Amino acid sequence: MSRITLSNLAHSYLPNPTSDADYALKEMDHVWDDGGAYALLGASGCGKTTLLNIISGLLRPSQGRVLFGDRDVTDAPTTERNIAQVFQFPVVYDTMTVRDNLAFPLRNRGMDAAYIARRVDQIAKMIGMEADLNRKARGLTADAKQKISLGRGMVREDVNAILFDEPLTVIDPHMKWELRTQLKSLHREFGHTMIYVTHDQTEALTFADKVVVMHEGRVVQMGTPEELFETPAHTFVGYFIGSPGMNLLDAEIAGSEARLQGVSVPLGAAYGPTTGRTQIGIRPDYVAISDEGLPVTVKRVEDVGRHRIVRAEFHGQPLNAILPEGMTVPPYPRVAFAPAKINVYANDWRVAPLGS
Repeated sequence: MSRITLSNLAHSYLPNPTSDADYALKEMDHVWDDGGAYALLGASGCGKTTLLNIISGLLRPSQGRVLFGDRDVTDAPTTERNIAQVFQFPVVYDTMTVRDNLAFPLRNRGMDAAYIARRVDQIAKMIGMEADLNRKARGLTADAKQKISLGRGMVREDVNAILFDEPLTVIDPHMKWELRTQLKSLHREFGHTMIYVTHDQTEALTFADKVVVMHEGRVVQMGTPEELFETPAHTFVGYFIGSPGMNLLDAEIAGSEARLQGVSVPLGAAYGPTTGRTQIGIRPDYVAISDEGLPVTVKRVEDVGRHRIVRAEFHGQPLNAILPEGMTVPPYPRVAFAPAKINVYANDWRVAPLGS
């Protein structure tokens, strides 16, 4: 297992990049701790797989270095990095049994037969394939093959890191939940450094200790699920995390108040002068329907079971609120925000309050 350091890292698929827009990965400096469970989260095309392939050695970065511990592995091939990687679509040996597929990485390294048998049984139980160990992989369903691929990626205990590239795409929803739980258990038991690429926020937030959110080739925030929810560092994080995402409203900031279309909204802290486009961000969970505050126009109300989502507008800007079961929307609704839960943004980046 290793600490992974990305130093001055950037990558372009063009031979002679001339501007920031030419880079699939913008310049970044990050340290990923030994034994951490990380998720790379972002929309399709944001650079997640590119970054994963650089870490694994399948791709050499245009600039910067990759270090495993204190060793520079930027130019080291994949075989020398001592990692396991599980891809989006299953890669299995059809002519082998499930048992032999799982044992293959261990046999390649000359491990003891008794240890191999014990470890294969352990992994087979984890992926729910104990009854299929003696079956040939040929003819198995796509999700069964992906479970084999997952198991083979996790069977070794001596790897520096295990990399998962959207590994649950072909798995049925119920099994996805079980496998995510098993991955967390495996991480707690063996302490592997794990990096899990996904565009699904539920997968990221339930798997990872820290989530690395990417947007347009840039890491915009690395933090715990709570940090991403409560204090998104970028408006994209606020929008992408949560269902519905964070409300973002254009505002003027004056000390401890925000002015929205002439209406004053108290903030939970004081802020210095801001430049560029200024917005406030507030989660729907912290928006209350009331008789005071911002006047809104309700477009519709969606019942999602444990609560309802009020879809409204304030001067043409969408605004969502969570309505507890049993509460009704008044004829002329207004909304109030919990001041301590309001974030301030300038040009999409969070502004820290004074004194923080």
